[in-house]
Amino acid sequence: MSLLPVGEALARLLDSAAAETPRAVEQIALSEALGRVLATSVQAKCDVPPWDNSAMDGFALHSTDIPLACAQGLPISQRITAGMAPGPLVPGTCARIFTGAPLPQGADTVEMQENVEVDATGRARFLQPLRPGQNVRPRGQDIIAGTTLFDAGHLLLPQDMGVIASVGVSSVQVSAPLRVAILSTGDELVEPGTPLGGGQIYNSNRYTLLGAVERLGQQVVDAGILPDEPAATRQRLEQLSQQADVILTSGGVSVGEADYLGQALREHGEVDLWKLAIKPGKPFTLGRFAGTPVLGLPGNPAASLVTYLLLVKPYLLRRLGCQAVKPQSVPVPASFSWNKPGSRDEYLRAHLGTAGIELTGNQSSGILSTASRAQGLVLVPAGTQVQPGQPLSYFPFTGLLG
Repeated sequence: MSLLPVGEALARLLDSAAAETPRAVEQIALSEALGRVLATSVQAKCDVPPWDNSAMDGFALHSTDIPLACAQGLPISQRITAGMAPGPLVPGTCARIFTGAPLPQGADTVEMQENVEVDATGRARFLQPLRPGQNVRPRGQDIIAGTTLFDAGHLLLPQDMGVIASVGVSSVQVSAPLRVAILSTGDELVEPGTPLGGGQIYNSNRYTLLGAVERLGQQVVDAGILPDEPAATRQRLEQLSQQADVILTSGGVSVGEADYLGQALREHGEVDLWKLAIKPGKPFTLGRFAGTPVLGLPGNPAASLVTYLLLVKPYLLRRLGCQAVKPQSVPVPASFSWNKPGSRDEYLRAHLGTAGIELTGNQSSGILSTASRAQGLVLVPAGTQVQPGQPLSYFPFTGLLG
């Protein structure tokens, strides 16, 4: 069986996600919308800013009075602070104005206070010529009323919430979160806080995936640890298929004698894709049990993390209607050598150093601590040798986990 390229696997995952029933729509307060996916577009209800305003602390005047302001100075007819509604500007005068305050009717220019002298009689003399419209933020400079700010399918970031608030919108319609069951498999696993027995290890994948799914704003169905037993595997999958929208598993999807999860999918469910040309993460599986999608991640901790970031997270976002889901990379020069070209695309844990990308240590799929020391993943394509200075695709964790 040939290995499936990562790009093709992702495309098939996204097609599968798009074919699922659309999520229900929830109306929520804007204050609760961080990380949620818009179900409907958001339009601007007003101009931003809603009126011409001053970009500086200074003096507002009409541009036709600039020559007089420079030659003789202008009397100051009013003082305008932010939050005030000023009266019209008296012709032939200027107004003391502060940053963000609305321009009075009849003013179209602001001079910064550093370039103005006020004499004992209260006249403001401008020390240098200025151009009409200088230091003015015009109405609608940022946003015009009626503009579509964000389309349906947009994942809301903190700055997006600020933009929406700036046009007076207090609530948004978003896709209802997914119920994601997280299931760890293996007789060797025990939970932290329990003494280790012979051959046992602590269940780290559960906590990595719990954190990742919760960070994405989805509802977790914590399914605990599944023992290596065929009947128990089928029973747990049947149970979770009634409780969750997606079943996310780690371990048990390879071809070993005790890999009963993959066996259950092949014999009692469906397998849509299996075995990818990726390192770490080759055994990644997309299947279905009793109609519920099952995403089977490898049991090795680094492989589980990498496949979640590159494949599972995009799938979950597409289920929510999000369109921009593919992991984004930037080209950065390598500061390491890689003289062992492999047959699979390799995603290495790395960070940015002074000369470019540096690896964070042991890249074994069973080593998770190097991911905590990393700032992202760097892709070494299949069949590639790397020399220092060679540009590579770097995927920052800020994008992969955000």
